[in-house]
Amino acid sequence: MGNKDELAKFTARDTIHINARNHLEIAGVDTIELTKKYGTPLVIYDIQTVRKNIRELKEGLADYKGQTEISYASKAFSSVAFYQIIHQENISIDVVSGGELYLAKQAGFPAKKINFHGNNKSLQELTDALDYNIGNIIVDNFHELEILKQLTEQRQQMTNILLRITPGVSADTHQYIMTGQADSKFGFDLQNGQAEKALAEALDASYLNVAGLHMHIGSQIFDTESYTVSMHQILNHVNKWQNKYDFQLKVFNMGGGFGVQHTVEEAENSPENQLKMISQQFMNLLDEYGMPYPELWIEPGRSIVGEAGSTIYEIGSQKKLPNIRHYVSINGGMSDNIRPAFYDAKYTGFVANRMNDEANTTVSIAGKACESGDMLIFDLPLPEVEAGDLLAVINTGDYTFAMASNYNRIPRPAVVFVEEGKDFLAIRRETPEDFMRFENGLPEYNN
Repeated sequence: MGNKDELAKFTARDTIHINARNHLEIAGVDTIELTKKYGTPLVIYDIQTVRKNIRELKEGLADYKGQTEISYASKAFSSVAFYQIIHQENISIDVVSGGELYLAKQAGFPAKKINFHGNNKSLQELTDALDYNIGNIIVDNFHELEILKQLTEQRQQMTNILLRITPGVSADTHQYIMTGQADSKFGFDLQNGQAEKALAEALDASYLNVAGLHMHIGSQIFDTESYTVSMHQILNHVNKWQNKYDFQLKVFNMGGGFGVQHTVEEAENSPENQLKMISQQFMNLLDEYGMPYPELWIEPGRSIVGEAGSTIYEIGSQKKLPNIRHYVSINGGMSDNIRPAFYDAKYTGFVANRMNDEANTTVSIAGKACESGDMLIFDLPLPEVEAGDLLAVINTGDYTFAMASNYNRIPRPAVVFVEEGKDFLAIRRETPEDFMRFENGLPEYNN
């Protein structure tokens, strides 16, 4: 499929248009004017799409006969303003570090709607979580469980926890984003008895309330079978634990990982329909075991922000190698989007200032880092471009800015939100001067 297919699918969205100036317009805002205002590279979040995605996920859970909760996996993208938007949509958040927790606190996010994940939470992070009296801590290992038992006893503070269970199921996804298989750094293994031992210890703790269980089997999952098999494995053990430990499953958190299409060559997916099927399968399993319906929680990240993000770069130099490759370089790359280098992730793009021009050449988009692997897109159909043209790479909302770095001392880009014809600077662009906030020169250095 060529760029026409990508363009047709992209512009079919309610908030995406090509305006009379042949410019890419997102949520009623001309992206070229945004670059004049904020510079490039520029990360743009379409907040109308974020809100739509959340509504669709809620609809996907609507047929479940128990209570439900959506907890946004904020590792996909976080900022003070974005946490506030999530709060406006009346859903919870997951945090995975003290930094994300601090950001959520600065945003005024309600403590009881914060869930804390992570495979190596520090004493300080757990103390901060207890100080803020957050809603739930998802306990990942015995080391954490012991620290939490000691802290809560010292403070005499009742604390809600979920135990993260590794069900032993390998999802069909990239090995770096598989998390449910037995060989994983996350969670208590179900098959070797770790999960049962952790449950017994947690239930015996004076100030821990075991609200339920959690699983997360990976990311970019397009089927439902992986979820069903994992839930079946866990419920089979819960059925035994009910009698042995008088354990009642009040909350079952099935994680996230719902697949998102980044290019037309990837599989299409509707997380809403995926959820409808998974929740029905979960109810069927509960009925088989004669269990009451616990609260069903999900943790979407990519499926909320993935397609809401676009990144605009300025095109610079070119290198043509006849019969080999035509390189087009941009003023960003792996410093703001590591996923192609890290996961072999695929993207597509358009010339934002000449959207309807015919794509009559094939180029490969090179990032500006001093790294041969800094290639954003290979074999991309584009019109002939020149320095100063603007490349829009789409569906970059997930795990791009969130994983950005200062490699080569490249400043991180600005992040702008657009909604209903208005723009808002959510995160300002870094400058080289920002680097000096962390630097100290030698006290007796003479140049």
